[in-house]
Amino acid sequence: MATIHRRPDTPAVGALLAMVGGYLDAYTFVRHRVFANLQSGNVLLFCVEATARHWHRAVLLLIPVAAFGVGVLLVEILGLPRLLRLVRRPLRMVLTLQILLLAGVAAVPDDAPSQVTTVTVSFVAALQFSTFTSLRDAPYTTLAESGNLQKAIAAAHRWLSARESADARRAGQYALVIAAFVVGAVLGAVITRLVGPPAVGVAAGLLAAVLALLIRETRRLQRLEAAGSAASPPSATP
Repeated sequence: MATIHRRPDTPAVGALLAMVGGYLDAYTFVRHRVFANLQSGNVLLFCVEATARHWHRAVLLLIPVAAFGVGVLLVEILGLPRLLRLVRRPLRMVLTLQILLLAGVAAVPDDAPSQVTTVTVSFVAALQFSTFTSLRDAPYTTLAESGNLQKAIAAAHRWLSARESADARRAGQYALVIAAFVVGAVLGAVITRLVGPPAVGVAAGLLAAVLALLIRETRRLQRLEAAGSAASPPSATP
């Protein structure tokens, strides 16, 4: 599987990304009654509208689904070995692209077509979904909480049964991500009703914080690696 992000996320990064996921879903639903993240809701609404023969509304619901697919494909292409040799910092590039796109949506006039917002946000969500998939030593998603909830309950059950500290840690990590998603959704709904289109700028700010954390962590690991290399004795010359 192609990837541009090989390092597992820290709980802080995972929580911020989950807040973005909840925030964006609330933002697009409050404004346009469309889900921007995982596309199950839009596929369901498409089926409902199509069976009612509301063809125009049904087709419009497929547009964010297509945008999501394009975002997934872009991350896959960037993860190809030949492109990784050309693009030095693909993860930072993708995060910066997300921030710029959301900042652009924040500047869109209130009377702009809803597809401008829903397509852009769905594309951004796909980039996030395809890039951030591992929280420390466990898989997770920052865009929908059914999987995280199942994993949290399973880990908690294993901890109660076997008292393994690793299971307790995983349950806590998943609980943190779920709570962050809920907080993001509440903030997204409230701020969107108060501010309107510019409210999406909050999500851009959260992603900027994620980018800053990732850069800081990369530099910390580089310093540790450099210190380790300096402390190692030189190898003997054969």
